[in-house]
Amino acid sequence: MKKNVAIAIDGPSGAGKSTLARRCAACFGLIYVDTGAIYRTVGLAAYRRRVDRKDEAAVSRLLPELKIRMDYDEKGEQRMVLDGEDVSAAIREPEISLCASDVSALPAVRAFLLDMQRKMAREHSVIMDGRDIGTVVLPRAELKIFLTASPQARAHRRMLELQAKGHQVSYDQVLQDIQYRDAQDSGRSAAPLKAAEDAVHVDTSELNFEESFQLLRDLIHKRLGLEEKA
Repeated sequence: MKKNVAIAIDGPSGAGKSTLARRCAACFGLIYVDTGAIYRTVGLAAYRRRVDRKDEAAVSRLLPELKIRMDYDEKGEQRMVLDGEDVSAAIREPEISLCASDVSALPAVRAFLLDMQRKMAREHSVIMDGRDIGTVVLPRAELKIFLTASPQARAHRRMLELQAKGHQVSYDQVLQDIQYRDAQDSGRSAAPLKAAEDAVHVDTSELNFEESFQLLRDLIHKRLGLEEKA
């Protein structure tokens, strides 16, 4: 039986983890698991129910009520389903990003979602991105990548992405949100954002998307010997 392969991509908000991981997954025929989307779904649930997302006891009481599921559409795109509703678009709203950062700092939330993430890697060959994939979720992943870029580069990219979706946001506002999330993710006590000791560091500050993709594609091929799918 062919052994499943796991690739872990960690890094700060706005580094391009999701878009690059999705492209690499399609290139090599892997299942892409966006763990940030799972935390965003919990953040959305807390937001909708008006639960204080920094109150661990309150959020903990909410968790057993939630029915969270990951589905994949005909294009292989991950869809998040909350209590029977496809919330894949709703979790991308700017205010939900901050909710996700807050709930992801809670140990109870991380413990609640850990097995869901590991189960995907047990059952499929995956490329999984997040903040603690290489350090906590998949510490035995065959390849670990720490993907980063300067806060300024990440804020500029995120601003353009949001504006393209019709959101009226300024560069300063987005940079402030990026810096807030960096502080939250790196400073939390539960599984803080940091590179695994054996991770390959990739800085995309001066690279465009295609250059970043080519770099990761070549790295995956060289380290794991995976062949591109036709």
